[in-house]
Amino acid sequence: MNAQELFFSTIQSGTIENIKLQLQNNPHLVNSEDARGFTPLIFATYFDKQDVAKLLIEHKANIDGTDASGNTALLGVSFKGNLKLVQLLIDNGANINIQNNNGTTPLIFATQYNQEAVVSKLIEYNADKNIKDKDNKSALDYAKEKGLIKITELLGD
Repeated sequence: MNAQELFFSTIQSGTIENIKLQLQNNPHLVNSEDARGFTPLIFATYFDKQDVAKLLIEHKANIDGTDASGNTALLGVSFKGNLKLVQLLIDNGANINIQNNNGTTPLIFATQYNQEAVVSKLIEYNADKNIKDKDNKSALDYAKEKGLIKITELLGD
């Protein structure tokens, strides 16, 4: 196992102290990519590792680094619904209106997966409700299509 593979393995299952040591010995790992194109920050947030995400951000992780599909950490946590990670990423400058390769924004993902609290948080930080994805649909279009009454109300219909 090379240093990069070990680093990603440690993010998933290791301790903060082990991650700190690996970053100390190989600082470039903070913005590396695994075989699927995930950055350490995307990987950490996928596994709901808030303490690891915070450490990576402190070590200058690219907050808007993307995977092969153009997804960022904020896009990922928006559909998973981890509000604490959403807040951490926003507080550290994540692009709230970033779009992946399909044109999906964090607000659209949060709506598609019925993550009401995330939708509310993104709106609080002025997420653009009018952005449409490659299917020419906005978050409101998805909310109406899925019959998500509360999210439809949040999006201002």
